[in-house]
Amino acid sequence: QLQASGGGLVQAGGSLSLSCAASGRTFSSATVGWFRRAPGEEREFVAAITYSGANTYYADSVKGRFTISRDNAKNTVYLQIGSLKPEDTAVYYCAAQPIGPYYAASTYRYWGQGTLVTVSS
Repeated sequence: QLQASGGGLVQAGGSLSLSCAASGRTFSSATVGWFRRAPGEEREFVAAITYSGANTYYADSVKGRFTISRDNAKNTVYLQIGSLKPEDTAVYYCAAQPIGPYYAASTYRYWGQGTLVTVSS
């Protein structure tokens, strides 16, 4: 199971720290991704991190503003989101164990329930 948390209301330019906590031993050996769905939009890839943390990937729209990291001892993946813009408003989801490309939501086996980030202008 995955549990995303840390969302909230923040002003443009602000930052938040999202967490994705997992239960189960397989988490530490899994690639984890963050996705988001804005109102009326399709779900989109945000960032991903490989099991060891050695490799990270970002959507162009968040590169330089968001940072993904993980602490396998705590079974937790983090997403620091900064320099926020109103267009970053979305429900953010974490997912684990893709069986295909890390940027393809449909390939992930496990999903958290999402946490809402609202950025006011």
